[in-house]
Amino acid sequence: MATPKQGYRVADGARVPSVTTIISRFKDSGALMKWAYTTGREHGFIEGRGGEAPTSLYEVSGKAADIGTAAHSMVEAKIKGAHPEMAQDYINLSPEDRVKALNAYKMYEEWASQSSLVIVEQEMYLVSEKHRFGGTPDAIGEIGGKLCLVDWKTSNGVYSDYLLQLAAYRVLWDENNPDRPLTGGSHLCRFAKEFGDFAHHYYAELDDAWTMFEHLLKAYRLDQILRKRA
Repeated sequence: MATPKQGYRVADGARVPSVTTIISRFKDSGALMKWAYTTGREHGFIEGRGGEAPTSLYEVSGKAADIGTAAHSMVEAKIKGAHPEMAQDYINLSPEDRVKALNAYKMYEEWASQSSLVIVEQEMYLVSEKHRFGGTPDAIGEIGGKLCLVDWKTSNGVYSDYLLQLAAYRVLWDENNPDRPLTGGSHLCRFAKEFGDFAHHYYAELDDAWTMFEHLLKAYRLDQILRKRA
């Protein structure tokens, strides 16, 4: 998901926070800490087992994410009219990992075909004048004559902040496209990091997630004020 270089700005020129910035400020780091500890044990950095530590744990994370990221890149390449197997992330994989990424891509394509999904918009820079935040949804699709939100994730699970993100993107789209509202719900397509396994999750509505995002948005603004006072 791309972000405009100049950031998100409302009509009066003021810069506003992005969906991911707001959510990340209050994101639960428990899952990340657990992953870091597990990774440390597996590579022998904990409990005196030795081993040569990477420059950072993100170096290990990047390697683990290659297969899922490649499958995601293949989907984007197809949408943009290129051959999926020409995606650079896919080309960079080992022959063994390419098989896993290709299988994941094929599973996604099977779901998209069965659903008769048509991508009608991709990576739109959107800003809410009403709520004063911005974001870039992965894509807007059409299934059964209804517009829907489509989002791709590379992770080993589905987390609550994903739902907050989907809810915020839906509000952004509907505010900017009042004559083309998203009546077809939200589709979350997940590629597992290490194996590229594909999973699809559908949410008809995310009203509770939007309510929570609104609270986080208010908390974010208060936090910016308190940071100046601290």
